[in-house]
Amino acid sequence: MVSLRFPFLFSQPKKHPNGISRAVTSRPFSATTTTVACTVAAGAAAFAGIAATRNSKNPKQDNPFIQNALSLLFSNHLLAPWASLSLADPSPSVVETKTGAAFPSVVFESRRLLGIGLRKKSILGLKNIDVYAFGVYADVDEVRKILGEKYGKLSVSELKESKEFKEDLMGGDIGMTVRLQIVYSKLSIRSVRSAFEESVGSRLQIFGEPNNKELLQRFTSQFKDEYKIPRGSVIELSRERGHVLRTTIDGKEAGSIQSKLLCRSILDLYIGADPFDKGAKEDVESKLASLLQVDH
Repeated sequence: MVSLRFPFLFSQPKKHPNGISRAVTSRPFSATTTTVACTVAAGAAAFAGIAATRNSKNPKQDNPFIQNALSLLFSNHLLAPWASLSLADPSPSVVETKTGAAFPSVVFESRRLLGIGLRKKSILGLKNIDVYAFGVYADVDEVRKILGEKYGKLSVSELKESKEFKEDLMGGDIGMTVRLQIVYSKLSIRSVRSAFEESVGSRLQIFGEPNNKELLQRFTSQFKDEYKIPRGSVIELSRERGHVLRTTIDGKEAGSIQSKLLCRSILDLYIGADPFDKGAKEDVESKLASLLQVDH
């Protein structure tokens, strides 16, 4: 088994030519759709059979059973479920084309996908592996509410060049989520813990006090050995209101820590000055800048 501890060198993925548009959207074929189609077909067949039976009988003598069946077929009790099922239309997912990792376009009802990227590792400088794909999400309403007044009148190009805008985004009390989807099948939770000790630890030193071992240990201790993370597992790092970092692993909450410094350090890994994937960072900045211009 290949270790993902310290023998690895960080490498930057090549930027895709079209940014987030490099991914394809897909609408998975829904079992609900199949059920609706079958139900409608069955209903139509039943109606045809009943109509034929009615035509074969004396028009002056309607069979009470047939009348009841027709009444049931066209009653609100039967039509209502068809209507509600036909409206079920899942949000499209966005697929990272190299790994096939799919990301929902919206999470937690209001956080919209802004960009996707790859976390790569280099084994002794000889071989690059894709460790996980990631998507960056933000609550668009909160972005506009908190940053709109200050930056709404700037052009997209001006916003992308504004260091103050980037600082306010990472330091502001704005709901954001980084969703990691594991693509390296031999990755262990210990490797994840070790990697965060290194990457998050370095950011804590840059943005905070030289000694933040206790805060770092509180964060990394959430990745307990009991968690198994095979290919396809999802880790979500979410900044909630009040600068609370909430960590979930495959939908199970691993812990929450209130720390503006920790939230900032996590986001810096993906949209900071030296991100894991520069192309993903540029996608996020461009999308946010465009969103701020909607009402201006």
